[in-house]
This record gives sequence, structure tokens and C-alpha cells, in this order.
Amino acid sequence: MDTMMINQQDRIEFTPALEASLRRIADEAAQILGIPSPSELSILIVDNEYIKELNSMYRGKDEVTDVLSFAMNELGEDEPQLEEPEDVNLLGDIVISLEQAWQQSQEYGHSLERELGYLLVHGILHLLGYDHKGEKDQKLMREWEETIMSAVNLSR
Repeated sequence: MDTMMINQQDRIEFTPALEASLRRIADEAAQILGIPSPSELSILIVDNEYIKELNSMYRGKDEVTDVLSFAMNELGEDEPQLEEPEDVNLLGDIVISLEQAWQQSQEYGHSLERELGYLLVHGILHLLGYDHKGEKDQKLMREWEETIMSAVNLSR
């Protein structure tokens, strides 16, 4: 998968090793989930302040969250349908708060790499239309998350 990654925060070091790990996880998730190739995904690494702004703007929740997903195939009100290139599957954008991921990794007692990987997988599943609003949907989403995290050796 062609993954564009932008680190837009400077509060916590986003190392080349973390970036490489996220790319590897995205590739593995694409393979396991049967995402057609070529596909494109963008990942934006931000701080709590920025993700809170986005969460307020797009979800009406004035609070920090860990990950947001913006699928290319989901249109908001009054948004025109964009012409998608025929030869590329544009998945969308995933925004991850590195600050929140670090806090959660400390809280859960595992590595930052594992927490970022989990948030990325969670975001990819949302881009593909998976949700966790109902018990059945949540169970299916959790099964996919565990399968992918196991495949990249970052299971609990």
C-alpha cells in the first residue's frame, strides 16, 4: 500500500522506527483485509490540541480522541463526488494523536509502537466501513484488529 505519512506535531518524538512500523502494519492490514492494489492511505500524526479541533469540527465532540478516520468514499453534506482515479484505490485519511497514543500506552502498559499500530488498524477498519456501534459489529471489528495485530507480532 502506498502510505503517505506526515508528522505535524513536535511534543513527542516520532522516530523513523515508528514510521517504518506503521508502514509495515498498513501493508499487512491491506494484505489480510484484501484491499486491492494499488491503494493509497494518508496518515497524519498530530497532537491532542489538533485532534480535539478536528473531533469538534467533524464529530461535534469537543474532546481529545486518539484516532479519526476520513474515508474518501464518504461524502459530507454539500460535498461534491470526486473523480477517483481508475488505477488507484484511495482509502482516505487517518489522523492519530501521538500524545494520546503515548498516554494510552502508559495506561495500558504496552509499547507506543503497539498502541500506534492498534490505532492505525482501527482507523483502517473504519475506512473500510467497519464500525463498533452494535455488539455484533464491535465483535467483528475486534476480531479483525486481533488478527492483524497478531500477524505483525503486536498482540496483547
